[in-house]
Amino acid sequence: MSSSIKLLTFDLDNTLWDVNTVIISADTSMQAWLSSHYPQWLALGPQRLGELRQHIYTEQANIRHDLTALRKAVLLQLLQESGYSYTDALAGSNAAFDVFFQARNQVTFYDGVLPTLQALKNHHTLYALSNGNADIKRVGLSHVFAQHFSAASVGQAKPHPAMFEAALAHAGVGPEAVVHIGDHPEQDVAAAQALGIRSIWINYDDQHWPLAKPADAVVRHFEQIKDVLAQWR
Repeated sequence: MSSSIKLLTFDLDNTLWDVNTVIISADTSMQAWLSSHYPQWLALGPQRLGELRQHIYTEQANIRHDLTALRKAVLLQLLQESGYSYTDALAGSNAAFDVFFQARNQVTFYDGVLPTLQALKNHHTLYALSNGNADIKRVGLSHVFAQHFSAASVGQAKPHPAMFEAALAHAGVGPEAVVHIGDHPEQDVAAAQALGIRSIWINYDDQHWPLAKPADAVVRHFEQIKDVLAQWR
């Protein structure tokens, strides 16, 4: 492994696991819980829930980066519109979110993720950088990631540089000592490159690269990260 690379930063959703199936399952669990405990919401139904998500995302820019706050705000308004008092709606929104969050952190890692992270941890410091609200302890990664910076914790979502800058400052290293790994061309690769951080694009589905400037490396399988880093010795 390259001795000049001190820190590896990783995106989480769609880099370490498929987040789409996770969110669908978590939403299903949450709606089932709501139907059992706050059945008046069914008069509005999933369509209104979706409308509120879009409305609050658009109108409340101050919490747009914080997916936990955003979801709780949606649930609170949904239950109030369903006829519940503010006190009951607040309690319900918090409890419904807890149901969602438990399921949201039940992930299935892509092949090779866990052994590769463990191997990389033996040579580098690993940080998680995520726009999402996964909990690295609940998903079972607190033993490999030394730190977790999220959009909620730094106040901005990638591709804003705040998350990367927080990681650099905390680790006490310059961008030349860091490699960022993620699936998103703009939020991961281009955002890292803008700060002079080398990037590895996780391209599981063999997608066409959409930007003018390419990633520093591209892998189709998670285990190949080790080979890229070895080449950069």
